[in-house]
Amino acid sequence: MSKNIKKKKYKTRIEKNKRKYNKNYTIAKKRKINKIFLVMLGISLIFNVSFLLKNSDLNNSLIKQKDSYEKQLQELTDYYTTYLFLGDSITDFYDLDKYFKGMPVVNSGISGDTTLDILDNMKERVYDYKPTKVILLIGTNDLIHNIGVEEIIANVEEIIKEIKENDSKVEIYVQSIYPVNNNLDEEMVSVRDNEDIMKINTRIEKYCQDNDYTYINMYDFLTDKDGNFNEEYTEDGLHPNDKGYEVITKELKKYLDA
Repeated sequence: MSKNIKKKKYKTRIEKNKRKYNKNYTIAKKRKINKIFLVMLGISLIFNVSFLLKNSDLNNSLIKQKDSYEKQLQELTDYYTTYLFLGDSITDFYDLDKYFKGMPVVNSGISGDTTLDILDNMKERVYDYKPTKVILLIGTNDLIHNIGVEEIIANVEEIIKEIKENDSKVEIYVQSIYPVNNNLDEEMVSVRDNEDIMKINTRIEKYCQDNDYTYINMYDFLTDKDGNFNEEYTEDGLHPNDKGYEVITKELKKYLDA
């Protein structure tokens, strides 16, 4: 029964994201076509003027301008930028429209997801959006399904590998798994343990370094002096609250605005 409910929610999330993505893509495409037309018109005018004029200095100047226009044209013909956030409930509850206002963000987070859930649905969760940047946060739910640390690490690496194989131009940003705080809600945090989380994070960080992916150590930004999820940033010891998401957003924007 719960599985059917989750499936319904999953379809709703995907359909909502696709409608939003298609709308943003259409608007951006129209703007791009207009810009491309103007750039090509500029190039055409330059060629016509340079053909009529004999002055070599003026011609050199026009040629430089033509090169500049051609460079702009190339940039405009690149595919539409999309920042895809991929993960579980921490991503699902992340109000991207609020925290990344005006940015082309897509929320592909599904509550309760594990690394295996994402691997089973890579096309609908990632590929269909044709993202230019993927921000991945996954693994904490694996720990409550008795999936071992080594398997979690292997699955995260496989997710990254498959995204890159599907589109080599995609930039991948891997967030560390967030800390937990068993003092706030033991039932919510359950068998998750910060020691296991740190082991996974250490290995994933090394994998990213070895393969030239960007690793974002969010863990250290969210912990208190005892190494638990800081009570200022969470209500249940697992999910960030508004203040927690503000901290997360501030750090992520350093990478997305670059």
